[in-house]
Amino acid sequence: MLVPLSRKKFEDLIPFVGTGAQYKYCWGKFPDFLRRVLISISALATVLLIRAFFASGELQDVLQGVTFFMSLFALVYWLWSPAVLAAARNASCRRYKYAGFLRGEVFDVFVSDEVVSTQESVNNRGDLVVTENRERRINVEVGDESGFATRIQVPLKREHQAIRIGDTAEMLVMSDRPDLSRIAKVSDVFVSRVGVWVSDYPYLRRDEFEAVSRRLNTIDIEPDEYDDRRDEPEEYDDRYEQFEAPQPRKRIPRSRRRR
Repeated sequence: MLVPLSRKKFEDLIPFVGTGAQYKYCWGKFPDFLRRVLISISALATVLLIRAFFASGELQDVLQGVTFFMSLFALVYWLWSPAVLAAARNASCRRYKYAGFLRGEVFDVFVSDEVVSTQESVNNRGDLVVTENRERRINVEVGDESGFATRIQVPLKREHQAIRIGDTAEMLVMSDRPDLSRIAKVSDVFVSRVGVWVSDYPYLRRDEFEAVSRRLNTIDIEPDEYDDRRDEPEEYDDRYEQFEAPQPRKRIPRSRRRR
């Protein structure tokens, strides 16, 4: 099942400003933090040297004001750079004009060992030694009845062991075409049966995505009706923007029914 989403809903699922989970991911580990601190110190020292070199001159007052703000930004670079990185990752998805909610199934799932980095060193005899750092990753192939299929590869976690072939899998798909006939990018995958997310970088606001999934379950979508509306994206988007469940019919009292 593929349901086009309105632009507003798309931007709610992938916000412009990084979420807490996205900021935490971009924060990285201790070596990443240490590298940002070193960059911050180096940038601050560079700004101070520039300020000292041009301490005298006609533009001294202007230069002092500029270097003050530059020093402030350099000083807290280690703090704000993860937020900028998260916003840049989100922008890589938000640049697509159209998005849709895809509900398919897990076609295949398996674990592989992948090379994530290499290190070069020299031994005592002067020979070059290349060390490969490997990581166990889970590969999940997801598709639907239309023939669409994609494979997601992420670091293996304990909860991934619960995923089985045939499980329902949900994700956000992005495209530059209104009818979503060509998928350019996919988001994290949510396996609803076990409540497990398959992702590396958490592109989606997961609480909002799960709410969309629950609301779509209350809407009876006929395949023929959906296909006819692909040529009218604005009207179709308005219908599903709020994801309102169909209202039940009013019951007529027996005394008022025509005999």
